[in-house]
Amino acid sequence: MRVLVVDADPQASALAWSNAREAAPLFPVIGMATPLLHRKLPDITADYDITLIDGAPRASVLGRAAILASDLVLIPVQPSPFDVWATDKTEELVREARQFKESLHAVFAVNRKIVNTAIGRDIASALADSPFPLLPTALCQRVIYAESAAKGLSVIEADEHSEAAREIALLGSAVLADTERLAA
Repeated sequence: MRVLVVDADPQASALAWSNAREAAPLFPVIGMATPLLHRKLPDITADYDITLIDGAPRASVLGRAAILASDLVLIPVQPSPFDVWATDKTEELVREARQFKESLHAVFAVNRKIVNTAIGRDIASALADSPFPLLPTALCQRVIYAESAAKGLSVIEADEHSEAAREIALLGSAVLADTERLAA
C-alpha cells in the first residue's frame, strides 16, 4: 500500500522521527500543521492508499482540522485517570465534526499500558461509557519504542520479533479491519 504520513502537530515529532533515519524512508512524511489541513489535504493524498495524520495532542484548531480531514480518528489513551478524563474534549471535537461529515468514525487505542498492572487492566471499564469503541490491541510501555524512534526506525524494523512489533502489527490489523468494515 502507498502510505503518506502527515505531521499536523506543531511539535513535528513525526518529521523529526523521519529525519533521524539513515536509510531511505519507508514512506513520505510531510509537515502540515495548519488549520486548513482538511481543505488542503485531499489534493495531496490522491495518490496514496492510506494517509496517517499525526495530530496535535490537545483539542485545538489544529486537532479539529485533522479530525475533519479524517475518515477514522484513532484516539490514543494511556491507562490513567487524567488521560481518560481528557478524552472528553476529543470526543466533543469528533461529535462536532460529524455534523459536517456523518461518516466519521472514531476508536480508542490504549497506548503505554504497563503490563500486569490493575490500571492497565481497568482501562476498558474506564472507557465503557464512551461513545466510541476500544480497539482490542494495546501498545505497552516498552523501551524499544524510544530506542527505535531515536534512530528513525519503526519497532518492526528495529526488531521484527519483539513484543512491540507484534503489538504494532495487531494494532495495524485492527485499524485496517475497522476501516474495511466501515467501507463495506
